[in-house]
Amino acid sequence: MIKHESIESQYISTTDIEHRKKYAQFFTPKPIAELMSEWLVCNNQLQTVLEPAFGLGILSRCLLKKKNNIQIKGFEIDKHVFSEAKKLFSELNNVEISLQDYMYNDWENKYDGIICNPPYFKFHDYDNKNIIPEIENRLSCNLNGFTNLYTLFLLKSIYQLNPNGRCAYIVPSEFLNSDYGTFIKKELIKTKTLRHIIVFNFRENIFSDALTTACLILCAKDYFSDNIQFTHINNINEINKIYESIHNYPNYNISDNILNVNELNAEIKWKNYYQKSIKDSFNHLVPFSNYAKVMRGIATGANDYFTFNISKAHQYKINEEYLLPCICKSIDVKSIFFSDSDFNRLKDEDKKVYLLNAIGSKDENIIRYIRMGEEEGINKKYLTSSRNPWFSLENRTPAPIWVSVFNRTGLKFIRNIAGISNLTTFHCIYPLNNLFSDISINVLFGYLQTDTAISIFEDNCREYGNGLQKFEPNDLNKGLILDLSQLTINEKKEINKLCDDKSRFIDIDKINDILKNKFAK
Repeated sequence: MIKHESIESQYISTTDIEHRKKYAQFFTPKPIAELMSEWLVCNNQLQTVLEPAFGLGILSRCLLKKKNNIQIKGFEIDKHVFSEAKKLFSELNNVEISLQDYMYNDWENKYDGIICNPPYFKFHDYDNKNIIPEIENRLSCNLNGFTNLYTLFLLKSIYQLNPNGRCAYIVPSEFLNSDYGTFIKKELIKTKTLRHIIVFNFRENIFSDALTTACLILCAKDYFSDNIQFTHINNINEINKIYESIHNYPNYNISDNILNVNELNAEIKWKNYYQKSIKDSFNHLVPFSNYAKVMRGIATGANDYFTFNISKAHQYKINEEYLLPCICKSIDVKSIFFSDSDFNRLKDEDKKVYLLNAIGSKDENIIRYIRMGEEEGINKKYLTSSRNPWFSLENRTPAPIWVSVFNRTGLKFIRNIAGISNLTTFHCIYPLNNLFSDISINVLFGYLQTDTAISIFEDNCREYGNGLQKFEPNDLNKGLILDLSQLTINEKKEINKLCDDKSRFIDIDKINDILKNKFAK
């Protein structure tokens, strides 16, 4: 049998990281590969196996250790790793590896087992213009154009399962809580193949080179159960309880979250099924969209070209009247209040705090700079090519409150006292004028600073490796907030005093106490 303990590590040490990123090569850790293979070999009917993204074949190697008389077929598109894999399996007649793209091949075959660590390409990183129509035509479905490639792999593999066949996938868990994942969740519900989702703790990065969360998807095309188990793993040492679950299938451990397939809702974030939510501890919750609208910041399409500091403005002789004050990097904002003095400090430090804003200008220096951009092809980039003229800015009124897009320590809300614009490093929050209009910006901002507000919002975040969180605008718009209209006049006045933008003072602990006393169950 193949000796393979250090095969992947040797490949990583001798292969350029850019090559591995090009093909999204993030090899499955051996303990995870062993677990995935266990799900397949516990199927007594296992004879034929497909590995759609073969790589160096660690999943197949683990399978063959457990059951060496199965027939394995693999697909790989990287010639380099393909040649290495062919050498590794050259003495085995029951392993066939093809240098072909799985997405376009092998549709006519079915398998008893499918095991896969698919490439983690987002919608703009693979040939989605051809692959998505291929899947839609083959499976008679309509897909979201933002669908990530790994979910398409999973869709096809479910289609290729034999009766009583089993499938094991390791994928980013982001799709469980993202809009683009709604369709694949609907398919998992409709096909009634989903049996177990194991989500790894987001503080632990499963793949050494990939900034992503990970979850195992275990499927079976049988009629033994209509239940789905959700398990949250805090560290790699807790894998033994998954082995116990696999060996007991179709009987589930009642200590885990077990739901009938008919109880699953594809439209919601599935973290509700495997993580306790803090929102259950509070009364009177409403969507944040009742109080404010969240939009992303200005996207230029070419930040290096459009952003300016004072020295760059002098270099190209661009007058300040053609420059829009703007926060370009979140690291430049040091406090929860951002004032004119903060902006002037950044300006004096020669930070990039301006955007080119020169529509209709006849200034010869502006015309020269625009011509230079055209010579560099800036006008042909994805975003700029769709604008008229290409150097115009998105129409985005400065928002009174900013919120961080990425974070590791919780959401960061900033009061934009200076009234300047921001790039996509922050999202814009615009309080609404409606029946909740008696809630002042100070009260809203004071609420947003509390750990209560931030913890409730976290139910709607997208999570990546090493504790990195991301919020898209709709994650916040659809997120929940305590219904601040339930506050009494005196409570609002008190919070207003505790969050004073003029003195740049906020007493978060006291505001938090008021809210907990009012809304806690």
